[in-house]
Amino acid sequence: MARRRNPWVGLAWDSWALGLEASSVVGLRSLRIAAGGASGAAEARRMVSEKIEAAVAWQTLVLTGGRGVTAPAAAAKTLKHYGRKVRANRRRLQKP
Repeated sequence: MARRRNPWVGLAWDSWALGLEASSVVGLRSLRIAAGGASGAAEARRMVSEKIEAAVAWQTLVLTGGRGVTAPAAAAKTLKHYGRKVRANRRRLQKP
């Protein structure tokens, strides 16, 4: 009998990795906002609008059935959805 891999183990790892990456984005954003000026104010506004936009996009996926049929599939799609946003912000914020 073939051993089946538990999908939650991979999801736990992916969640941990996303949390680590998100914490680096929090740190980078905090530095930019703390520096003040026009750049800091723009980052604060961007942060809020991005969070609202990401939540609305996710809710739309949920309401249209685009999140998967099983709980692990829904969790994986959630991580993928927010992971793209976090990675884009990390790349942007790391630029000089």
